[in-house]
Amino acid sequence: MVASEIRKEAYDVLEKILRSERPEFLALYGRRRVGKTFIVRDHFESKKGVVFFDVTGSKDASMTEQITNFTIRLGQIFYGGVKLAHEGNWNGAFRQLTDAIARAPDKQKIVLFFDEFPWMATKNSRLLQNLDYFWNQYWSKDKRIKLIICGSSASWIINNIVNNKGGLHNRMTHHIRLDPFNLSQTKHFMRQLGVRLTNQQILQIYMVTGGIPYYLMNIERGQSAVQSIDQLAFKNKALLLNEFDVLFSSLFNHYEVCVEIIRLLAKRRYGVGKEEILNGISIGKGAQGLKILESLEDAGFIMSFKPHFHTKKGIYYRIIDEYAIFYLNWIEPVKNTLLKHSFDAGYWEAQQKSPSWQSWSGYAFEAICYKHIRQIRRALKLSSVAIPNSWRYVPRKHSEERGAQIDLLFDRQDDAVTICEIKYNNKPFVIAKDYVDILKRKMMVFKQQTRTKKQLFLAFIAANGIQNNYYSDDIVDGIVTLDDFFVE
Repeated sequence: MVASEIRKEAYDVLEKILRSERPEFLALYGRRRVGKTFIVRDHFESKKGVVFFDVTGSKDASMTEQITNFTIRLGQIFYGGVKLAHEGNWNGAFRQLTDAIARAPDKQKIVLFFDEFPWMATKNSRLLQNLDYFWNQYWSKDKRIKLIICGSSASWIINNIVNNKGGLHNRMTHHIRLDPFNLSQTKHFMRQLGVRLTNQQILQIYMVTGGIPYYLMNIERGQSAVQSIDQLAFKNKALLLNEFDVLFSSLFNHYEVCVEIIRLLAKRRYGVGKEEILNGISIGKGAQGLKILESLEDAGFIMSFKPHFHTKKGIYYRIIDEYAIFYLNWIEPVKNTLLKHSFDAGYWEAQQKSPSWQSWSGYAFEAICYKHIRQIRRALKLSSVAIPNSWRYVPRKHSEERGAQIDLLFDRQDDAVTICEIKYNNKPFVIAKDYVDILKRKMMVFKQQTRTKKQLFLAFIAANGIQNNYYSDDIVDGIVTLDDFFVE
């Protein structure tokens, strides 16, 4: 399976704008290393009858440096490498581009690909204002032009391009949010690389990489998941060793605060309230703190939710990025050692016998479940309008009541609620009598505290299923296994 089949929806949009007989304006965004640049270059670079003008912003470069890079690329693409006069501002640079476009043959499509555009938009550069002017005044009147604005800072693209309130308002014709691969796409991508592993092995790799194509490309054929993770994370110059700091510093202006939030959420498996987060970060309350939370969610590191039947308590957040969870649990505690020398082969395998590994693997598997809601719904034969959520009841201090936590539930339109237990085990999960008592008490607390009169069903999302016995037959109404996650 080639990349265009794995990313079919994105490639279909790219082909649609290329074939279009009108000017097109596409916004493309997604987190770092997810493959944005690859799909654009892969689709347009070798197309006949297409002028592909691509320029990439540079992190922390000055406006002069950004324009210099732009001008050099302009000379290379449109003038056979001729060195052009440097313009001191974006108005001049875009005028040069507009003149070059006018010289291009009428029958040629012209793709303008501005990659990492947020990095190009340095302070006081007026890049966005000039993009606004030249799109509306010139480029939007030329049916040959296909403008693609791309960036890893998803929130910047969303706020400044997708939801632009100025001259670019409603000018965008298409947008693509490129997400990490799901489990099925990861399996196909790895097979394309010649790596053939079982679903269980792929899940273990996914719990570390989160389906990021760049990380997956570094997995070697003939190695098990354990061996691959050893190579990716626990060697002296391992790919994932320094990726955490690079990842956040490249995506966010206030990346130290972003990391503060990620660290806080990583310690609280069931989520943290918005007010508690804002009170706990160094930047404090206010619009800036809210923007940072929004940026982290737009980039796919965290998710917001309102606990079911407790919407008055406000918004909560939980971390859902597998790599960040893995890094904070396993790499950071030994990073100073790894910077000096590699661990022996088998290090990761040895960790799997520890209680810490059991806790982390359950946490990571939950994050994966939240990203595969569509597959879970299908396996449980639920309607697409069944609303996924979580629920938690914490009694007041000194109360004799007992609390309860529900990992995932689906509030259905057919007067029922499906309550899901999420379990990660290397073998079928065994339901014993004492665990049945816990489950029944949990459902009773849920019914009492929510005052719901809906029918309650209990389902298990267990990577390796559950072992059939008297107790499972008595209480379990549905089962989702790992194989269900791999169905598109």
